[in-house]
Amino acid sequence: MSRPDLTIAREFEAALAWWHAAGVDCDYADDATAWLAEVPTAKPAADTKAAGMTRTSSAQAPGPASESVAARDLPAAPSSPPATQRRDLLGESPPQDFAAFRDWWMTAQGIDTARAFPRIAPRGEADAALMVLVPQPEEADRDRLLSGPQGRLLANILAAIGVNESAVYIAAALPCHTPMADLAMLAAGGMDAVTLHHISLVRPARVIAFGTGLAPMLGANEAEHPLREINHTGGKVPVIVSETLDSLMDLPRLKARFWRRWTQWSPPQ
Repeated sequence: MSRPDLTIAREFEAALAWWHAAGVDCDYADDATAWLAEVPTAKPAADTKAAGMTRTSSAQAPGPASESVAARDLPAAPSSPPATQRRDLLGESPPQDFAAFRDWWMTAQGIDTARAFPRIAPRGEADAALMVLVPQPEEADRDRLLSGPQGRLLANILAAIGVNESAVYIAAALPCHTPMADLAMLAAGGMDAVTLHHISLVRPARVIAFGTGLAPMLGANEAEHPLREINHTGGKVPVIVSETLDSLMDLPRLKARFWRRWTQWSPPQ
């Protein structure tokens, strides 16, 4: 049995039938297409309008009428974001001793950052060997600051560095748990003065700040990292700034980084 002569047309028809039987009935291309690319704004119309304005302006004598037309056609100047309004949160009579500050912290007006959560008092005594500062209380804190996983991690850290927790003053920069808190904005609004006043009343020998975002609360900016000391009304105190406690829990490598910083910063015993 002789095979029929296959022409190019018959081969092409057979190929199409094969692909159709395979379920492929559309044409595809391998070239990438930027489906989400922004369409550039057309400029010819704007250029034409500008040219027309130029011709009209040149044809008219300068005067109030032509100036008002030009002013209406000019685009409005971009408005800058409003600056954070700074307030004197401590007032004219700030608390002058440690006990008075604790009462003020729990009752003062204007320092609430999230009314859905209670205020949590700091714990510890003045003249502490070490002050630990965190951005805010834990979400589940009700009567005791850092009563959850962050507090347990802190207890382990203190045990590892050989510091008795009874000799540590533990405080937060914000009085209550505040989801997505903008520490830089709150510091600019006056909370930095509250934090520095707090430190001056506690008079710690050293400070560990768990949270790089705490730098503005300590009177510094991002360019001044890593902080070495804090200047306050009572003098200067050495400080080390580390990542937040929850970040240390999530990323073990940050624990190793903190340990290196501590061994370099802590004076020999």
